[in-house]
Amino acid sequence: MSKNQLFATKSLKVLLDDMAGDHSLKRALGPVSLTALGVGAIIGAGIFVATGEAARNVAGPALMISYVVAGLTCVFAALCYAEFASMAPVAGSAYTYAYATLGELFAWIIGWDLVLEYAVGAATVANGWSGYFQSVLTKIGVHIPDVLSKSPIVYENGHYVMTGAFVNLPAVIIVAIMTVILVRGIQESASFNALMVFIKLAAVLFVIIVGAFYINPKNWTPFAPYGWTGVGFFGIPLAGTVGDDHKPLGMLAGSAIIFFAYIGFDSVSTHAEEAKNPKRDVPIGIILSLLICTVLYVAVVAVLTGMVPYQNLDPKAGVSSAFKGAGLPWAEFIIAAAGVAGITSVLLVMMLSAPRVFMAMARDGLVPKRFFADVHPTYKTPWKSTILIGLFVAFLSGLLPLDALLHLTNIGTLFAFVIVCAAVLIMRRTNPEAERPFRCPLVPVIPVLGILFCLLLMLSLPWENWLRLIIWLALGMVIYWFYGRHHSILGMELRGELAKRGASPAGAIKH
Repeated sequence: MSKNQLFATKSLKVLLDDMAGDHSLKRALGPVSLTALGVGAIIGAGIFVATGEAARNVAGPALMISYVVAGLTCVFAALCYAEFASMAPVAGSAYTYAYATLGELFAWIIGWDLVLEYAVGAATVANGWSGYFQSVLTKIGVHIPDVLSKSPIVYENGHYVMTGAFVNLPAVIIVAIMTVILVRGIQESASFNALMVFIKLAAVLFVIIVGAFYINPKNWTPFAPYGWTGVGFFGIPLAGTVGDDHKPLGMLAGSAIIFFAYIGFDSVSTHAEEAKNPKRDVPIGIILSLLICTVLYVAVVAVLTGMVPYQNLDPKAGVSSAFKGAGLPWAEFIIAAAGVAGITSVLLVMMLSAPRVFMAMARDGLVPKRFFADVHPTYKTPWKSTILIGLFVAFLSGLLPLDALLHLTNIGTLFAFVIVCAAVLIMRRTNPEAERPFRCPLVPVIPVLGILFCLLLMLSLPWENWLRLIIWLALGMVIYWFYGRHHSILGMELRGELAKRGASPAGAIKH
C-alpha cells in the first residue's frame, strides 16, 4: 500500500456529492429543531448528577468558574465546527472534516473515536436514566427487584465487584425504546426530543428560580477550597492539591471532570445532512445551544452551592440533596421526574449521532457500506447501524460497569475537538477560496486557543483515561489495517482498482 493513502484527502466537491443518491438522508430539521437537539444532548446527567460530586470533592463553589472554562473551551471548538458544518453540510461531523484536511488515517482515528464517545456516552447515560427512573418509582411505592435493577458488575474504589444482579433491566428497556424511535425517522425523533427538552428546561428554571430564594452567600466562602488549578500531566499532578487517590483537585480539575456535561453540542454537526438550510441553521444550532446551556449550568451551580455548604451535597444527586437540605423535600419528586426527561433526551441524541458517523465512514469504504450506509426506503434513516448501536449500548448499560468509562467519553471528545480546531487552520491554508457561509472569527487565534484549552483539560484527566483511549484506538487501527485500508475508495483509486472494476474514479484525491 502506498503511504500516500494514509494522508490522501477528499475534496469538498466529493463531500457534497456524497449526499446524492440512494444513501441520502431526509432534510427535516430547522434552526429550532437543531438547537433543541443540541440542548437535548447537553443538559442531562451533567447538571442533575455530576454537579454534586464535582462541587463536593473537586472544586467547591469555584465549580461555577469550572463550567465557564469548560464552556469557553467548547465555544472555541464550536466556532470551528460551525465553519466546517457550513462548508460541508454532510453527515460525519469531525470525521468528515478530518478526511477533508488531514487525510484518511486521521479520519479513521477520529471516526473510531467518535463512535466511542457516543456509544459509551449513551450507555453511561442509560445507566443514569435507570437510577433516576427507579428513584421516581420508589417515591410512588414501586420497587424493582435488585436482580433486575443493577449491573452484574460495578466498579468501586478501583476494583470490580459482583453485585449478584442479573441485568439492569430499566437501562436495557429505555435503550430499546430509543432505538425504535430513531429507526422510525428523524422528524419523529426531533419531536420527541423537543418535548423532553421542554420538560427539563422547565425543571432547570424551577431549580434556579426557587433555589435563588434560599441562597446564603456565606456558603460560597471559601469560594475555591481546593485551589484554582488542578493541572496534571498524564495523571501526574503539576499544579494544585491532590486528593487521597492522588488525582488533581481544584477549579481546572473540576473543568476536566464536568466536561461530560457539555458533550453533545458537536452532535448538531452530525445532522447537517438532515438540516433544511444547513449553511445557516447548523451554525445557529451549535452556538445557540452551547450558550444557553453554559448560562444555565453556571446558574444551577451558583444556586446549589449557595443553598447548602458544598460539603453537604450528595455526590450522586446534588440537585435533590440541595433542596432537601434547604427544607424543600417536596421538590425532590419534581427534580427526579425532570431528571428522567432530561437524561432521556441526552440518550436519544447520542444514539442518533453514532450511526451517522458510521454512515459517513461506510460511504468511504472504511466499514461495510451495504450494512452501515443502508438507508431505510420509507423512514430514510440508517436503520441497520441504528439497531446495531442500540444492541451495543443495551449490552454495555445492562451488563457492564460503566463508572470506570465515564471520563473516557471526556477524553475522546476533547481529542475530537483538537482535530477540528487544527483542521480549520489547515483548510484555511489549503482551500482559501472555498465558500464559507459561516467563518470562524479571529483565525488563527480561536482555533489555537481551542487546541490549547482542550489539551489542558485532557492532560488534567487521570492517567487511566489515556490508557483506555490508547487501547481503543489500537483496536481501531487493527480494524483499519485488516479491513478499512483494503476497501477504502480512496485507496482503491490510488491503486487503480476502481478503473479495473469499471467504476469511475471519485476524483477525490489530493496530495
